[in-house]
Amino acid sequence: MANVNAQLHSGTRAKITARQFSWLADEPQLAGGTDEGPTPYEILVGALAACTCITLRLYADHKGIPLQGVDVSVEFDRVHAEDCLECDNPEGGMIERIKTEVTLRGTFDDAQRARLAQVAERCPVHKTLAKGIQIFDSVSFET
Repeated sequence: MANVNAQLHSGTRAKITARQFSWLADEPQLAGGTDEGPTPYEILVGALAACTCITLRLYADHKGIPLQGVDVSVEFDRVHAEDCLECDNPEGGMIERIKTEVTLRGTFDDAQRARLAQVAERCPVHKTLAKGIQIFDSVSFET
């Protein structure tokens, strides 16, 4: 279970806390923010990139695979549905899309390469984003 809190400070800057850690989220100046931290979407795809790296490391260590390093690049964008050739439902509106590029460093045999490629798509954050998630909202007001 993860428990994260955020508090809005000045403008669009939000302070996020989880356990003993804290960081900022903000919007770029062109979007009305002060650019004092990554955007919420950058944090979201950063979680996917980090989870992919960690999952590959843990798997390689568990299986004794000589993984020397992992680089993950993640891109999030919105595309017009009618322009998305690889989308399942290209009917009007916008589609949010995430593309990942994973580079693994080390000397691997063919079986290890195949398995690591599978594992890269199976980190918990990837699974959650790919299959969707239920969100239950509650809003309260203080005077």
